[in-house]
Amino acid sequence: MKFEKRVVVTGMGAVTDVGTSVPDFWDSLIHGRSGIARNTLFDPTNYPVQIAGEVKERDILSLVPVGLPQCRLSHCPHRAVQMIVVAASQAVLEAGLDPLGWDPRRIGILLGNGIGTMDFDDHAKATKHAFMDRDTLSYPGFMNGALEVFDPQHELECEADVSINAMAAGWNIQGPCSIALTACAASSQAIGEACHWIGRGDVEVAITGGGHSIVDPFGMTGFGHLTALSTRNHDPTRASRPFDLERDGFVLAEGAGILILESEKHARNRGAEILAEISGYGLSTDAYRVTDPEPDGPTCLVAMEKALESAGVTGDRVDLVNAHGTSTQANDRTETVALKKLFGERAYKVPAHSIKSMIGHAITAAGGLEAITSVLTLREGIVPPTINQESPDPECDLDYVPNAAREMKTDVILSNSFGFGGQNVALVIRRYE
Repeated sequence: MKFEKRVVVTGMGAVTDVGTSVPDFWDSLIHGRSGIARNTLFDPTNYPVQIAGEVKERDILSLVPVGLPQCRLSHCPHRAVQMIVVAASQAVLEAGLDPLGWDPRRIGILLGNGIGTMDFDDHAKATKHAFMDRDTLSYPGFMNGALEVFDPQHELECEADVSINAMAAGWNIQGPCSIALTACAASSQAIGEACHWIGRGDVEVAITGGGHSIVDPFGMTGFGHLTALSTRNHDPTRASRPFDLERDGFVLAEGAGILILESEKHARNRGAEILAEISGYGLSTDAYRVTDPEPDGPTCLVAMEKALESAGVTGDRVDLVNAHGTSTQANDRTETVALKKLFGERAYKVPAHSIKSMIGHAITAAGGLEAITSVLTLREGIVPPTINQESPDPECDLDYVPNAAREMKTDVILSNSFGFGGQNVALVIRRYE
């Protein structure tokens, strides 16, 4: 479905393992720097997977830029919440928006988020303590045990919209606020749905994208049991290798990528610098398996076709694909097949790169960070590489921009996000004219 109004990007913010601002993030990408290293957020010694893409700054809130009203964070917010607030603050400032001056009813927030706002360690300890040698079947028995180790305020971290609440309260936002919980596709879906909000006239400005942080024992164990993670612990910077023959799984990462979207009319009326246009959005579902798509990629193809139809462009207009490219055997093979079906013989002439080779897979934040990358690629004329391309895979034989950035003018970029559970999203991001 086409958007009823033109939707443009006017601000961006990023917190990642390779940079905690958009300029630093971009500089690392175009120079092929990996942010993947041995875990330091917890001791991984006894875990089969011991590497991740961690944000290096421990005091995340120290990164909040000055010049905005303070978001109302709880006294102990999770890292994911903090990263979202930092990235959103960067984006609002770049867009030149003033929370003290905007119409609060015309601003909305739509984020990709997930269980990465909960402190599982605290919850696990509280539950274990409450159930040991106590009358756990009675409410007083459970609570008396839990309260000895568990601050009730932590329960707020179970709310997936705690970051939204913090921004809405601090910045006086009264428009619609919502979340997308579609795993690896969540922030791309949030961006697409926010475009429809703007198109329908529900809001004039949307704060969107997403954030996630589950680089913890829960996340490592869960994805590890699914055999989805790379175990290249001895060589972390070469562990994430999308489309390479020797890929053995993705690398779990954390981060946040936030964009400010506006109707074209609103942005132009206030004299904002327009960075790019979100012109298409496609969505499909593949219930083949929890962790991998149907091998022939039919529903991945549907999402891409719908995005192009929404944007009013054909495949021959696409200059570049920002691939989902996770570094798992199944995803990379399936995405390659789907791209060949979409473009036909032209598939070999359309570069498809994956920044996950450098930053790892930030799950619900991934699509937001990749959308930011696409905007920067359009503006700067540089395509970040897919690093660690060392052993060609006969089944993945497209141009993945191997190992070195490429100067290239682009006008239309297709950005893919294929989530666990079968949620597929594609966005069309194009040069604003």
